Amino acid sequence: MSKSLKRVIRHADELGLGIKVIQMTTPTKTAQQAADAVACHVDQIAKSIIFLGCDSNTPILFLTAGGNRVCANKASQIAKEPLGKADASFIRATTGFAIGGVSPIGHLNPIRCFVDPRLLAFETVWAAAGTPNHLFSINAEKLLAATQGVTSDFCE
Repeated sequence: MSKSLKRVIRHADELGLGIKVIQMTTPTKTAQQAADAVACHVDQIAKSIIFLGCDSNTPILFLTAGGNRVCANKASQIAKEPLGKADASFIRATTGFAIGGVSPIGHLNPIRCFVDPRLLAFETVWAAAGTPNHLFSINAEKLLAATQGVTSDFCE
C-alpha cells in the first residue's frame, strides 16, 4: 500500500469518516471514466484541482464536480490572490500526492479548500484516495466538513 493511500485512510479514520477505499481495475484518468467505473453521475466525481497561490506560495485546493471546470479568474477572486499553475513537482512536494491521485483529505499540511456547490447536490460523491487507482465514496456534506472547505462559485 502506498504512503499516500495510507495517509488518506489514516486521516479519514482520524476524522471518523468511515470511508471504504476501492482499487480500480479500469482506467479512471478522466472524471467520466471514474463515473462510468463506479456507475454514478459525472458530477459526483470530486476532482481535486490544485493551484499555486502566487502571493502565499502555497497550494490551494478547488474541489470541483466532475463535469465542471475551474474559472481561473473567479478562483483567483475567491482565493484573494493571483493563482498560477501548480506543476507536478510542486503538487507532490506540498500535498504528498501525484497528479491524478490528489485526494481532498490526507494532505501533508493543512490546505485552503474551496468547494464547488454542485457537489452538494448529491448525497454521495467519489474522490481520489491518494493514488490514480483508488477511489472512495463519501457523503458530500461530510466531505465539505472534512476539508473545512468554503462553498464558492468558481466554475466556468
